[in-house]
Amino acid sequence: MSLREFLNIMEEKGEILYIKDKVSPQFEVAYIMKNFDKNGPILMFENVEGYKTRVVANVCGTRKRICTALNVKEEELYKRLTEAWRSPKKPKIASDGPVKEVVKSDLSEIPILHHFERDAAPYVTSAVVYGRSVDGNIENVSVHRLQLLDKKHLAIRLVPRHLFKLWSMAKEAGKDLDVSISIGVHPAVMLAASSPLPFGVNEFEVANTLMDGGLRLIECEHVNAYAPAEAELVLEGKISAKKEVDEGPFVDITGTYDIMRKQPVVEIFGVIHRKDYVYQALLPSGAEHRLLMGLPHEVLIWDSVSKVVPKVHAVNLSEGGSGWLHAIIAIDKQLDGDGKNALLAAFAAHPSLKHAVVVDSDINVFDVSDVEWAIATRFQASEDLIVIENARGSSLDSSADQETGLTTKVGVDATRPFTKPKDKFERAKIPASEHAEEVIHNLSGLKKKISAH
Repeated sequence: MSLREFLNIMEEKGEILYIKDKVSPQFEVAYIMKNFDKNGPILMFENVEGYKTRVVANVCGTRKRICTALNVKEEELYKRLTEAWRSPKKPKIASDGPVKEVVKSDLSEIPILHHFERDAAPYVTSAVVYGRSVDGNIENVSVHRLQLLDKKHLAIRLVPRHLFKLWSMAKEAGKDLDVSISIGVHPAVMLAASSPLPFGVNEFEVANTLMDGGLRLIECEHVNAYAPAEAELVLEGKISAKKEVDEGPFVDITGTYDIMRKQPVVEIFGVIHRKDYVYQALLPSGAEHRLLMGLPHEVLIWDSVSKVVPKVHAVNLSEGGSGWLHAIIAIDKQLDGDGKNALLAAFAAHPSLKHAVVVDSDINVFDVSDVEWAIATRFQASEDLIVIENARGSSLDSSADQETGLTTKVGVDATRPFTKPKDKFERAKIPASEHAEEVIHNLSGLKKKISAH
């Protein structure tokens, strides 16, 4: 399945909002994206000033849409992802594909967006980058931001992880690193490329498993790289072993500006796309950014905590924690102390985690008020607080030591203690009746009529 086929499904469900007004790629598209961010629809910008190409945004903006794309129930999502991580399957290599319909030579006709006022330049934000080691034995697919420099060049942010390692290996060999940069791909490809997998696992193979064998790849014409045959747009380039430029500032997941730093230059040797391709945009620090970056780490936390307590009911890398720094975990526990073990397991699974709260299964981890209630009624700082000083944290945490990356981590065990009477923590209930439910239903309809006027 392609992004286009997924959008057709979303169209049938009424989840796409078409924006026909002419809007500028300089801030205006991003401003509208921001205002439809939380639980918002997919946005299709049909009239982008200066370009013939449409822009689509917020494709993976809700958990429900991601689950629809993977054809899985929400409660089975973590299991589906872990199974795909453990059982990657090689995609088929096709000789041709829709993405090869048009061949261009530069970036001039692509509606790359300028998002925030202090961003250094327009940025590609939904780029799925494929790279291969010089000896051809190791492949990696990951999501990276790309700063527009000119018609032929981009600056790529390489966090010291897998693609950085491949680039470093090529650099040591005195070679540039060939890459494909795919934009406008199925959500399964985006999610696989965002997953924290071991070095050497090809994320295209994980995506193929998530797509039940439906991913096809094509070989690029100008570089030694593969790309999805059904992508909307693919850039063929080389990450320079020698050229570096100032990259940034740029807004990252916390909604604050990342610093300027020297980063390598990508030279573009070819551009291929569908005839009527759609440019996929992703709002930095928006819901889609938080979900794609955070959701795979929720899976890691779920898996790690599941090994120390009887059951993990839910994990939420919360919106207030930018989908990255704060976790809320609902568990069943057998003994006092299980809550603290769960907290330690969570910190081990996601090293960037700064604050974590563990609650009982009757608490909704996605309801901030519910979580706050659990802390208010079930937590005592003298007994239930864990403080870990001088731990490695996230480079995205503005309050952490910017030179060493050290931070203080806090764990809150807001589960019911077994040492105190159970009824002290029981949530009061009112008996329901069919008649009361009928009255509520009728009143709800009346409330809608009043609101309409």
